[in-house]
Amino acid sequence: MASVTYNKAQRVYPGAKQPAVDNLDLEIEDGEFMVLVGPSGCGKSTSLRMLAGLEEVTSGSIQIGDRDVTHLPPKDRDIAMVFQNYALYPHMSVADNMAFSLKMAGIDRAERMKRVQEAAKLLDLTDYLDRKPKALSGGQRQRVAMGRAIVREPQVFCMDEPLSNLDAKLRVSTRTQIAALQQRLGVTTVYVTHDQIEAMTMGDRVAVLKDGVLQQVDTPLALYDKPANLFVAGFIGSPGMNLMSASAHDGMATIGGYDVPIDRSAATKITGAITVGVRPENWRMVGAKDGGLPVRVTVVEELGADAYIYGTCDVEGTPANVVVRIEARRDHQKGQTVYVTTDPAHVHVFDTETGARLSA
Repeated sequence: MASVTYNKAQRVYPGAKQPAVDNLDLEIEDGEFMVLVGPSGCGKSTSLRMLAGLEEVTSGSIQIGDRDVTHLPPKDRDIAMVFQNYALYPHMSVADNMAFSLKMAGIDRAERMKRVQEAAKLLDLTDYLDRKPKALSGGQRQRVAMGRAIVREPQVFCMDEPLSNLDAKLRVSTRTQIAALQQRLGVTTVYVTHDQIEAMTMGDRVAVLKDGVLQQVDTPLALYDKPANLFVAGFIGSPGMNLMSASAHDGMATIGGYDVPIDRSAATKITGAITVGVRPENWRMVGAKDGGLPVRVTVVEELGADAYIYGTCDVEGTPANVVVRIEARRDHQKGQTVYVTTDPAHVHVFDTETGARLSA
């Protein structure tokens, strides 16, 4: 096992004006499950492929353990890659697919079969070793791809959106299996996804990228509770944070003609326009006379354990849709107007111009 270090790693494609990955500084600890997340085109897959040796590093360096692998070919990096499309050989059995890389490495048959059997037991594939990939479900094929990586006993797993071809229910169960398996094996893992729920539920730490630039890296809860900037605030969380344009005075944020209390430490830093953010679960209902923001209900999403109100607010500065989490089975109807407010501790304050976080 080994740590992974990106040291100002950059990738510029020929003819491009901007780097696909721009001076990435990131340290991944030995045995850590690191998730790279961001929207399409943010550089997450390029960052992973640079580590795997599938993309050239234009400048900077990448280390695995104490080895500089920046210019080593993929076969010499001691990594195993799990791809989005499984990349299984259709004419080979499951066992042969899992053992193929070991065969190419010259490992004798007895050792190959021993490793395949061990991996198959881990992945619940023992009964499928003689089948061809076409006879397997999508989830089983993904486990075969995982098994092919495991038998190599690499220092680092590189996983490029391995669950994106699975249906929603299977994705939930498979991501749990991958996280549990990684913890059991203790292999350093770099995992790429565009799904922030996947990132939050799987990663020991999560690195958020935008336009090739690392925005923030931290534990999932730290990203959720203290996003470093407006982009991270809007990207992390489902449903997303309610972001509202405001001006500040006397420890309050004025949104249109309504006041939302903000943390005093943030109020002292404000020099211009601000954006305030409130998570859906941090709103609380108040009476019509209590000065809350009016939200006209357009949809009530009942989820059983809780529910979400999606509504509109005509107050200047509020987003097109305001989302409020409420207790399940409350009798709120479409077209009804509810009034919401929040507490200072739950309000995130950002500089509108720079996007930087102003809250403590």
